Amino acid sequence: MKRLFSMFGAVLVFVTVFLSVTAYAGAGDVTITFWGQSAFKLQSGGKTVLIDPWLAPGNPVCPVTADDIAEADLILVTHDHFDHVGDTIAIAKKTGATVVAVYETAAKLINDGLPPANVLYGGYGRDIGGAIDWNGISIVMTPAVHSSNSGVPVGYIIKFPGGATVYHAGDTAIFGDMLLYGTLYPIDMVLLPIGGGFTMDALQAAQSLKLLRPGKAIPMHYGTFPMLAPSADQFVSLAARLAPSVGVIVLKPGEQYVLEP
Repeated sequence: MKRLFSMFGAVLVFVTVFLSVTAYAGAGDVTITFWGQSAFKLQSGGKTVLIDPWLAPGNPVCPVTADDIAEADLILVTHDHFDHVGDTIAIAKKTGATVVAVYETAAKLINDGLPPANVLYGGYGRDIGGAIDWNGISIVMTPAVHSSNSGVPVGYIIKFPGGATVYHAGDTAIFGDMLLYGTLYPIDMVLLPIGGGFTMDALQAAQSLKLLRPGKAIPMHYGTFPMLAPSADQFVSLAARLAPSVGVIVLKPGEQYVLEP
């Protein structure tokens, strides 16, 4: 009987350890939460990075509001259109997060009420170029082929201390230098706009996977406005044909994916 209880205890410990490993992200993992359109939350190593936080009630598919955001360390803004700046100022003021944006867009945000102390480099922001280090997180600002009322539109390649690299392409059309960026910075996960009209459509986005050569891809910028693709179905189909080695993960707003480095 004692042996039976001993064996049962060992099994229980094993199951507990197994569940604790599989249910939670490891130290080097990145937990990616999609909030619709181009809004994401990336969490890794105790840091929370928001990108283009356009939340409810403005964002019709987002399940959270700015009031629901309890913490943020870094906010990356790709350009100054309303559905990308979103709730940046309110969240930064509430959480003390540092905002990264291109120089002129940073100035516009400050003019709109964002304290300069909440902007990278004391209010200057940055520009397209080489990597910078922010508390162990490497950030490369990339070009994006789009428009912006201030400065230029951009994307971000983010490498976390645990080793995982995520590329948020921003609002963009396909462009040849995606091949160069994919070569310089091997990408584990790319967040790609696929909705067409204002960004790549499904075909361009699927073709861009051949340039970027990421491990995985999450589609974004669709299903929010009538002029955008209503779903990611066509992109999933084309990606399977044009870039079969890339794993495509389709998230509903509010869903998460844990990226392992």
